[in-house]
Amino acid sequence: MVDRLAFEDRAYILSSKETPGGRGINAANVIHSFGGETKAIVPAGGSSGTRFTEFMKDCGFPVSVVPIRNKVRTNLTITDKHGLTVKLNEHGPTLEKSEVTKIEKTVRAQMDGIKWLMLCGSLPPGVPSNFYAGLIYEAHKRGVKTLLDTDGDALLEGVETKPTVATPNQQEAERLLNTALLTRTHYLAAAERVRKMGAEAALLSLGSRGAIGAFPDATYEVLPPRIEAVSPIGSGDALAAAFLWAMERKPDYPDALRWGVAAGTASAKLPGMKFASLEESREVYGSVEVRRLG
Repeated sequence: MVDRLAFEDRAYILSSKETPGGRGINAANVIHSFGGETKAIVPAGGSSGTRFTEFMKDCGFPVSVVPIRNKVRTNLTITDKHGLTVKLNEHGPTLEKSEVTKIEKTVRAQMDGIKWLMLCGSLPPGVPSNFYAGLIYEAHKRGVKTLLDTDGDALLEGVETKPTVATPNQQEAERLLNTALLTRTHYLAAAERVRKMGAEAALLSLGSRGAIGAFPDATYEVLPPRIEAVSPIGSGDALAAAFLWAMERKPDYPDALRWGVAAGTASAKLPGMKFASLEESREVYGSVEVRRLG
C-alpha cells in the first residue's frame, strides 16, 4: 500500500506483502475459508514457482502443482489509502505442448467424483484458445458442472461449449461482445447475450454496481450496499467463489449471486489481496438487494 497514487508525482510505500494468487487460487481460498471442500491445480516453475509452492504448503486445502520449465509470473498490485488501485500483470510463462498436455491430463484424472470444475484465469502463451472448451466438453460427459472465468478467445470458445456458468466482468464482456457497455440497459442485454451464446447462466460482475445474473427462468439485478472500498482487486474472484459455494449448499441461482455480491463487496473493504470471511460476507449479505426483472 502507498500513501497516494498521483500522476507524475512520488508516492511513499507504507506496507508491502508477497502472497500467492491467481483467479483459481483466490477462488479456492474463498471456498476453503467458507468451509467448502476444494482442490487447486496449478502450473509452477522457476524460482517464483518455488516460492509459490512454498506459500501454498500452509493454505489448508490440497494443491496439485504441475511442474513447468519457465517461471510463473509475478503481478504487482498498488493500492492507496483511498482505495485507488493499479494492477500490473506480467505475461504468463510460455508453456510447451508437453506441459499443456500434462496439465490437461492432471485435470481429467481428478474429475471423477467432483461436482464443479472452475476454469479460472487467462491462458498463458503456448496454450491453445480451446483449452478450456475441451475441459468443459469432458466435464459434460462426466456430469460435472463448470464455471468459466476467463477472457478473450478462451472465453468465446468456452461459452460456445455450454458451461454451466460464465462469469465475465464488464471489460471481459465488452471484448467478448465487441461493444461498449455504458448503461444499465446495456448490462442487462449483455448478460442475456452471453447466456444465449451457450452458457446455462451468465453472471456479469460490475464492481461497486453489483452484478447481473441471466438465468434460465429470468434475469436478476443484484445490488450491493454502498461501502468505502479499500482494495477492490480480487472482488470478482470472491464473487465467483462464493456463488459456487452457495450453489453447492442450495441450488438457487439468485440467492447464490446474492452471496457472491456480498463476498465481493466485503472483500473490497479489506486492504491488499485479502478476502472476506464467511462472517464478514454474511454481514453484507443482509444488505444486498435482489431484483427479478423478468
